[in-house]
Amino acid sequence: MATANAQTRPFEAEVKQLLQLMIHSLYSNREIFLRELVSNASDACDRLHFAALQDETLLQGDGDLQIRISVDPEARTLTIADNGIGMSEQEVVENLGTIARSGTRRFLDSLSGDQRKDAQLIGQFGVGFYSSFIVAEQVTVNTRRADEKQGVRWQSDGGGEFSIETIERAERGTEVILKLREDADEFLEPARLRHIIRRYSDHIGRPILMPAGEGEEWETVNSASALWTRGRDELKDEDYQGFYQHLSHDSEKPLAWTHNHVEGRQRYSMLLYIPARAPFDLWDRERRRGVRLYVRRVFIMDEADQLMPGWLRFVRGVIDSDDLPLNVSREILQDNRLVRSIRAGAVKKVLGLLEDMAKNRPEDYARFWEQFGAVIKEGPAEDPDNAERIAGLLRFASTRHPESQTVSLQDYVDRMQPDQKAIYYLTADNHATAMSSPHLEAFRKKDIEVLLLSDRVDEWLVAHLPEFDGKPLKSVAQADSAEEEIDSEKDAEQQAEQHKDLLERLRKALDGQASDVRVSRRLVDSPACLVSEQGGLSLNLQRLLKEAGQSVPELHPILEINPEHPLLSRLEGQSDDARFADWAQVLFDQALLAEGGQLSDPAAFVKRLNSMLVQQGD
Repeated sequence: MATANAQTRPFEAEVKQLLQLMIHSLYSNREIFLRELVSNASDACDRLHFAALQDETLLQGDGDLQIRISVDPEARTLTIADNGIGMSEQEVVENLGTIARSGTRRFLDSLSGDQRKDAQLIGQFGVGFYSSFIVAEQVTVNTRRADEKQGVRWQSDGGGEFSIETIERAERGTEVILKLREDADEFLEPARLRHIIRRYSDHIGRPILMPAGEGEEWETVNSASALWTRGRDELKDEDYQGFYQHLSHDSEKPLAWTHNHVEGRQRYSMLLYIPARAPFDLWDRERRRGVRLYVRRVFIMDEADQLMPGWLRFVRGVIDSDDLPLNVSREILQDNRLVRSIRAGAVKKVLGLLEDMAKNRPEDYARFWEQFGAVIKEGPAEDPDNAERIAGLLRFASTRHPESQTVSLQDYVDRMQPDQKAIYYLTADNHATAMSSPHLEAFRKKDIEVLLLSDRVDEWLVAHLPEFDGKPLKSVAQADSAEEEIDSEKDAEQQAEQHKDLLERLRKALDGQASDVRVSRRLVDSPACLVSEQGGLSLNLQRLLKEAGQSVPELHPILEINPEHPLLSRLEGQSDDARFADWAQVLFDQALLAEGGQLSDPAAFVKRLNSMLVQQGD
């Protein structure tokens, strides 16, 4: 119970909402609270071990880091204690009450109303501690940070507030005391607790101790050995899956994993996983929690982004080196020959894992691509040494398979026309815009497949992937890019000469908006389209750069027209210069809209269009 010296503080609104869910709604699979608290205790031990590399006095003569779990049936309490790093008062406040630093809002936004599924989300968003309130009517946390003299007590019944006070505490580390609810008797039974520990936490490298009997003896109830150091023949799929869930707090099984021991000029072990679904912070490139670094089984850091490139930031796992120094820092990791070698080896293993999945388990790979495909597309730009292998893993929609991203570049090449010289693609703001683009008309007529690229990263991808299998990648929206493939029966030069007056009048009317007006080879049904200069920025890329707040040089597109379209025939016969200018502007604006672009003056477009409709009625 809080003393008179305790301060009472309100929970942040989102934390209060979360606690109400824990208490009143998320009853399915309640045992996961123990997994979360044991995982937190294990992390606290790892962090102290790492800190003690720089300052041995932090261990205070107690270097046997462990987790202890005990029950008091009469008091109806369950205690999870560790002798790890502990917390200061400020850390207690930040981590347990007033600042939802660890994804509380995103957790709440992800809830579906299905108790079992929602309960499984606990931990993935860093809200594992709060799962205590699923089984506890009151939670008390006593803690002392290793480098401080006084301890802190935090206490709450899961209502709208918590108390916090300074206490005298001899022991370093943290103990979490749960006053169990009346319907949580099962968690007072040692046998039940041992079963949960072996199921969820057996692979944790720190010993988890429980009383051996009535005396004062304690016994280890988990394996307490680093799973990745063991041989693959010693482990079952269940072992790998359990360790993955410990690392990632993901209740789903991983899609695949690779476990390797490398020996030779350097020695290291790696255990890397491909998740089944994307984490909530996948697009936060500054936050990478994927690969943990150990040195000779000593935990060093859990955000070792130097060991895995950004385009593989979804990979989870452990890398344990025998050769790096125990006092390795992030600065040392950034420019270290051994680290570069380990990183290269890890990337090759992940690429091999994905290639095998794509070849032998296409349904799993389709699921992977749906979750992580857009991230893989960052690869060719970030990792040119592996660009060809990454390109083989890419998947796209196409005019032949528009329903989903299932077409590989190799599929495309295998289906190319006998005399086709390039791989053709179209980038657009969204899939619907790409599918209806006038740029595709002649390609469809000639039965030439075009890749449809509508992810925001696609412009970045094609800028750094000039070819595949010796075939250049070309945009169908660039001037003259596909002239060899779609050159039609009609003579464009002859048509240009025949309609030179129309072209000249359009150039004059659209001066300052279109860099040129030409007769099109690519249009069949549409009156006009916009294309960018060969080798220039596409209209879609210009739009993306502007949306990102970057300065873009003033580039005017080329307007291509289809002089055989009735609209152009009507325009060509218009003798009134003012009306001609309005028609020309509407023609340009329509072409811009078909590209997914935005009009600079929508009201003027509507006014012109209405005026033309009235004139048509007259």
